[in-house]
This record gives sequence, structure tokens and C-alpha cells, in this order.
Amino acid sequence: MRGSIHHRRLPQRSVLAALGLGFTLSCATTGDGDVAAPSTTAGSDANPVETSAPATASFENPGGMWMPNQLVTHAASLKQAGFELDPAQLTDPTAFPLGAVVSLGGCSASFVSPEGLIITNHHCVTGYLQHNSTPEVNLLENGFLAKTRADEPSGGATKRVYVTRAFTRVTDRVLGDLAEVSDEERYKAIERRRKEIVNECEAATPNTRCQVASYYSGAEFYQIEQLEIRDVRLVYAPHAGVGVYGGEVDNWRWPRHTGDFSFLRAYVGPDGKPADYSTANVPYKPEHFLRVADEQLDAGDFAMVAGYPGRTSRLLTAAETKEAATWYYPRQIKLYEEYIAALDAVSEGRPDIKIKAAGRRRGLNNYLTNFKGMLDGLVKGKLADERARIEGELAAWISADPARQEKYGGVLEAMAKLNEANLSNRERDAAQASLLRASQLLGAAQTIVKMANERGKKDADRAPGYQKRDLARREQGMASMQSTYDPALDRAILKLFLTRAARLPEADRPPALATIVGDGPVDEAAIDSALDRLYKSTKLGDEKARLRLLKKAKPATLGRSRDPFIRLALDLEPQIEERERRSEKEEGAMAALRPRYIAALREFNGGDVAPDANGTLRVTYGTVRGYRPRPEAPLYRPFTVLSEMIAKHTGEEPFDAPAAVLDAFKARKVGPYVDADLGEVPVNFLADLDITGGNSGSSTLNARGELIGLVFDGNYEAMASDWLFMPEITRSIHVDIRYVLWVMDAVDHAEHLMTEMGVTPAID
Repeated sequence: MRGSIHHRRLPQRSVLAALGLGFTLSCATTGDGDVAAPSTTAGSDANPVETSAPATASFENPGGMWMPNQLVTHAASLKQAGFELDPAQLTDPTAFPLGAVVSLGGCSASFVSPEGLIITNHHCVTGYLQHNSTPEVNLLENGFLAKTRADEPSGGATKRVYVTRAFTRVTDRVLGDLAEVSDEERYKAIERRRKEIVNECEAATPNTRCQVASYYSGAEFYQIEQLEIRDVRLVYAPHAGVGVYGGEVDNWRWPRHTGDFSFLRAYVGPDGKPADYSTANVPYKPEHFLRVADEQLDAGDFAMVAGYPGRTSRLLTAAETKEAATWYYPRQIKLYEEYIAALDAVSEGRPDIKIKAAGRRRGLNNYLTNFKGMLDGLVKGKLADERARIEGELAAWISADPARQEKYGGVLEAMAKLNEANLSNRERDAAQASLLRASQLLGAAQTIVKMANERGKKDADRAPGYQKRDLARREQGMASMQSTYDPALDRAILKLFLTRAARLPEADRPPALATIVGDGPVDEAAIDSALDRLYKSTKLGDEKARLRLLKKAKPATLGRSRDPFIRLALDLEPQIEERERRSEKEEGAMAALRPRYIAALREFNGGDVAPDANGTLRVTYGTVRGYRPRPEAPLYRPFTVLSEMIAKHTGEEPFDAPAAVLDAFKARKVGPYVDADLGEVPVNFLADLDITGGNSGSSTLNARGELIGLVFDGNYEAMASDWLFMPEITRSIHVDIRYVLWVMDAVDHAEHLMTEMGVTPAID
């Protein structure tokens, strides 16, 4: 459905729940009916779920993507929601169940066997499928199942699994004694201290990848230690007619019928330590893994997701929210529409390019729909106005007390002034950044030039990303680029961004435009001529040439290079350095302001505050429940079923179910996967969990920490919950583990994987 967000004015102070700040809101739109007696899904003939009101019916989710160490104060709330384990277990990232949860470096996943088997979303393995596809054997379309361990192919040298081992607060070491320094000095000091902590951590703990992550926009810092597994292989992905069923038509929508699941396996060296891909490697043996739930899942049941959510914006200011609503999202939506059109045009009649562009295209489509929902929520749903009102209440609270004025007075005004100073340059800066990222060859050239410049420095003085710890990754990235690079594709996208830059008013045109095209008229002929010069004689399309330059090139050598992309990267250096200097000053200034702003929010709230998502391990919990997309709309029940999926089948994308699915359904091969209340195999379900991008692939757990599904999406009506959590309508969409097992058993005959997971296959 395309219902707009219903906006209800929130009572004073309780608005902080919408920011994930620990207050609860009454779910006036749905009441308890979405738990006790969910309605039939709108447009469905299936029987409604009939349940008695469970103990969790009174639990109202306040939202929040919580750090494990914050959950020490959530024991009562977890118990109220129905959690049956000791809540203290959730405070330890190395204990069960968090110890089974891993990051894929952009998606989340979990171990589900003692032999390193990992479950995640289908869309999270697009790169693995793409890496192993050809026009003749297209795994992106047909899926893949390794019958033996020897058949499991590498996902590529850059694929990783990260197992979090420890969180250590290092805020005082990062931010101490910086109050009286200049903005530039503050930025440099924070960067230097973070590098020092990382280097010490990795020296003390071999085979560990450390980072110093920023929380609360730089108000707090934590050292995070992760085991980095470097040999990750593809095990199983269903046909696209299961894994991406519904495509962009159903994306971010409910009802949903998508089997968004896949399996990988982590491998290590024979000594049990992380190692690069080798046929001698063996499956990793995790300390913890998840077991599949064997009890029925019902409306009102406890549900929890642990994963690595990417980015939210709930703690940004009202001015930053307004800028997103009036400029950023409209700009990005237009850009993504043009980008997708350019990909389609260059892929026409070229199946090889279509495969290389598949991951990029799916990602752009996903963001396009997401950003449209964000914009609808911020503008039509008036959430940007709500953020302004919340900030007004905070400002009034600060002004009402002299002690608070002394601590926090002027911080909101100073942050607003800093943001306002960037408005005149934002279009030019955004266009410049887009141009510099548009071409893979230009990106490779910039990396080569940057590495050559950094190589002569002491390791501690090198820029982040160019230290000795980063060299292997840089080389692997330069090599793996070949699986997604095509000169026609690269040229088409660079032309798109040059054309967009040329359409801007003169004052907003990025300086890189003239550097690339020249000082004359910037029309299509001039752009094509410039592109001809760049692509005609470059050697950077060759993997060996790129790697040789990355490993050995010196500034003097590059200065004599005749490769047009190397020459361009050198010409762009002054522009890049100028922008970096401005950014460092801005970030240094904000680093002095954000901690005061966050401290004010915390005191105003009087309780715990969930930090914005930042790609690190978080826990969110709640219940299985439906919702009303609008006050006058029917109540969506929280489950969809197999017959509805079959009813959508048209034989054409995106509703083209594989023949094996249709045959199994027709033959009534349903086994033990039927829900007793639904009378059918459930496909997807809803919960009121607080998630965002990066949570994709996160396992959904029941009250005993058992696997009940995988989260893979949210509902369109609540896309703007990244800015303001809306408990009435914010819902996460999950693939039901019973549907996963049904496809494995009845459709793809992945019985050996089921057995490995401790599940007995039941369908002949």
C-alpha cells in the first residue's frame, strides 16, 4: 500500500521516545488489537490469526538500537516483553546469543552450525553471486547450492566476516584536554589518538581487527575488537524467484512474500587462525551458534534482532533535519533515478555488463524507494516540523535554569551557525564528491596517488586507510575491482555525473568539471571528447597494471606518468586537499559542540539514550504485531502465507516463482512447516522492532534466543523512523524460518544443510 504517514502530535517530553530516548508512547493507532486478535491481511482471503491475548500484549516498544552494555538497565523491560533468558547475557558480546551474531561489513548474519555455516539475507550475497556468475551460468538469476564443502566457491578476496570480541570505552583518552585547542588541532588530535589506540590494540591481539568507533556524533568513543575472517564462501542461495520475489514492486511494502535468505561459510587456516582463501583451509568453529526454534510463532510473541545497523539520524539537529528534507533527499532521489536509467541503457543487450552492474543497480533501487519514503515522512508526515518542536522544548528547558545555561547555553545556536556556513557550498561540494566517486578508474588512480604520497611517511603519520594494516585490503580491493569493472559501464557513469555537473549554475559547478573537460563550453561534445582522451590510452583497466602502481609507485614516478587517469588524479589533488582542510576544521569545531548537545539531551531526558546507529553491534527487541497504515485502513495481520505468494505469480518478473516452488505447492508438500493457526506455510512476518540499513541479514530470535527468522526490510510508511521513531506504525519485515526450511526441504533439496543446522528434513 502507498498510505501516507499518519502524524499525531506527541505530548510534551514523551516525544523523546520517538528519538529512541527511553520513553514509551501509547500505540493509539493500533491499540492492543494488533497483538490479541490480528485482522485478516487487507486483500487476502486467508483466515485471520486467532490468539488469546499473550502476556506481552501490554508491552509498548519505545524503540532504540541499544549497545550491549546499555542493556544492563533493560532487565525489567525485557522481561515485560517476554524474554526468558537472563538479560545479563545480552550485555556480553561474547556470550550466547550475541556471540553467534556477526557482521559481513555492510550486512549482518549469524552462525547456525558448529562448522561455520552462516545465515543471512539473499540480497546480502549479491556480490558473492555476481563474483561467481557468467552470462552462461547466471547465479544471480538461478541461485546456487553447493552439494559438498568442496563445491563452495570463494566470494572474493575482499569478503569478510567480523566476530565482535570486546567493547572498551576510550572516550577520555580520545577527547581529553582538547577544550582550549583550535578546531584544526582538535581534529588532528582526535584522529591521531584513534590511530594510536587501534595500533596498540592490534599489536596486542593478533588476528584481530580493531576500530575506535564514534558514538553520539563524537561525544563518546569505544574501542571494538573483532576477529576478522578472510575466507568466506558461498554455500546456498535460492532462485531469484524466491530470494527477490516481488522485486521493486513490493520493496519496503506489506504484505510481502519474499524468501530473502542465503547461506555462507567461514573458513580459517588449518591452525584455526584467519587466513586468506586456500583449498587447505577448514571451516571455522564458532564458540556460539543459533538453533532453529521448534515452537510455533504467534502474534504477540517476543522478538529480538541483534545486528549491525548502519546509520540513523535521530540525534541530529532540527536544522540538519530540515536540510535533509528540503535538499538532500530530493537531490538524491533525482540522482538515483538518472543513475538507474544510465545503468539500464549501458546494460541493454550486454548480459556481461548487466551482471557487473547488478549489485549497484539493486542497491540504487533500494535506496531510491527508501529515500522517497524518508522524504514523505519528513515532509508530508511533518516529522521535520516535529523535530523542530522537540528542539524548541530542549532550548526552553536549557534557558529555564541558570545552571543549565552555564553548561549548555549557546550550544544549539553554535551548531546551527556552523551548519549554516556550509549552505552556500553544499551543491558544489556534493557535485564535486559525486564526480570524484563516479569512475572506478579515477578512484583507482586516486588511491594509487594517495598511497604513493603516504608511503614515505612514518606509519603513525599516514592517513587512516593507508597504514601498513590497510595495505593487504587495498591490494585485494584493487584486484577485485575487475569483477565489476567494464570500460563502457565506467564511461557511461562518469559521463552521467559530468553532464549533471554541467547543468548546474556556474557558481555551483564543481572545480573537477573544468579539470576534466577543460575551460571551454561544457556541452555533450566537449564531455565526449574528454572521455575519449581518458579511456583511449589508460592502462588502469588492467588488474596487473593497477596493482603494480599501487605497490611500488613513488610520487616522482607518477609525476612522469602519461596515463590520463593518473594525470587527472594528480591535477585533482589540490582540490581534494582544500576540501579536506575545510572538513577538518568543521569537524574539529563540531567535536567541541556535539558532546555538550548530547549531554543536554541526556539530562533533559532523565534516562538512557540510544545512540544513533553507526555500524556496530546493537540489540533491539519487541513483539510480533501488525499495524494500520492509516487510521481508516484495515489492520494488517503480522503474517503472510504461501498461497498468497502463489496467487501473486504471473510468470513474469518480479512475480515469477520457480517451477519447483509451484510444483511443491501444487503437490501439497508442506511437511511440518504449516502454522497451526494459519493452516499454511508462513512466508513473512511483522514485528515492531527498531531497525535500519545494515540490519539486513540479522537473525530474528525468540524469547529463548532461538532462530525464528531473518529481518530484511521495513515498511514504507515508517521509512522516516531513521529520523524519528514512530511506534504506532514502525514495523520490521522478516522471512519466517519455517518458509526458509520449506524451501530448503521441498524445493531445493538442501537436506544436508538442514541436518547440519540440527533440523531433520521431513519431505521426500
